[in-house]
Amino acid sequence: MSAAYPALRLRRTRASGWSRRLHAETVLTPADLIWPLFVTEGEGEPIAALPGVSRWNLNGIVDRAREARDLGIPVVALFPNTPPALRSEDGAEALNPDNLMCRAIRAIKDAVPDIGVLTDVALDPYTAHGHDGIVDVNGYVLNDATADILVRQAIVQAEAGSDIVAPSDMMDGRVGAIRDALEGAGHVNVQIMAYAAKYASAFYGPFRDAVGSRGLLKGDKKTYQMDPANSEEALREVALDVAEGADSVMVKPGLPYLDIITRVKAAFEVPVFAYQVSGEYALIEAGVAAGVADRDALVLETLLAFKRAGCSGVLTYHAAHAARLLGA
Repeated sequence: MSAAYPALRLRRTRASGWSRRLHAETVLTPADLIWPLFVTEGEGEPIAALPGVSRWNLNGIVDRAREARDLGIPVVALFPNTPPALRSEDGAEALNPDNLMCRAIRAIKDAVPDIGVLTDVALDPYTAHGHDGIVDVNGYVLNDATADILVRQAIVQAEAGSDIVAPSDMMDGRVGAIRDALEGAGHVNVQIMAYAAKYASAFYGPFRDAVGSRGLLKGDKKTYQMDPANSEEALREVALDVAEGADSVMVKPGLPYLDIITRVKAAFEVPVFAYQVSGEYALIEAGVAAGVADRDALVLETLLAFKRAGCSGVLTYHAAHAARLLGA
């Protein structure tokens, strides 16, 4: 028993709702959320692996952007489901200024100019083999050849109106190359949110269904995404991306890597974001479907955990649901 007891009772400030709100050390608002959205050609459709999540056509994407704005969500993140006929070994469709991603950016910016648009810079939605880059005859992803294409992809997206380009490929040196290219092309205010500590995780499965790359991947991504066993390496990755011009950094996945988020924030004092990935979302929804979980409570608790760990914001498929709860 503490010598301060009973003068100090820590339960005293927890005794009522108003007092708990007054003493809360971490605050979660809709402005802390980024809503990932999947865009497709033709008609939109639900994604079986992600209950409650759909692929949206251009009209649907614009409607979701309006919904996000009205809920107080500041940014939507776009991921394309590229038709199989447009996928190739080199992912050339990524450089098409009239590709699905660029048309979605323009549609949102024309209709909802006051919302931020974040775009994925990576080749896996465009390659026939499902990797994030150019693959040699041995199946190894070539770093520099891939980075050259990513630079061009980032410029195409910036010219379409992207506010934040987010290289998610984990190639060495690509952040600096993209920053130089953006500056050279006059896109000085386009932000880079670097997927700085992206792990080779088992939590990505439903996402690959969503973008149409499941079944295409030959091998795995362990030669470029990080080993889940490593944390010091994450700090080295972040240090490089910050030095190369990243405006913010991301840790992916989310909940299994809260320790990485905290270490990154403490070491660099830069804006840190987390991606609550598809597998994390699916686990919550599976628990709800099984009758053993309360969706509202789990969504808010997990998002609060990201903020408590040091995140400036979170990419989450529950963004709209969470924003409604927070605005209630």
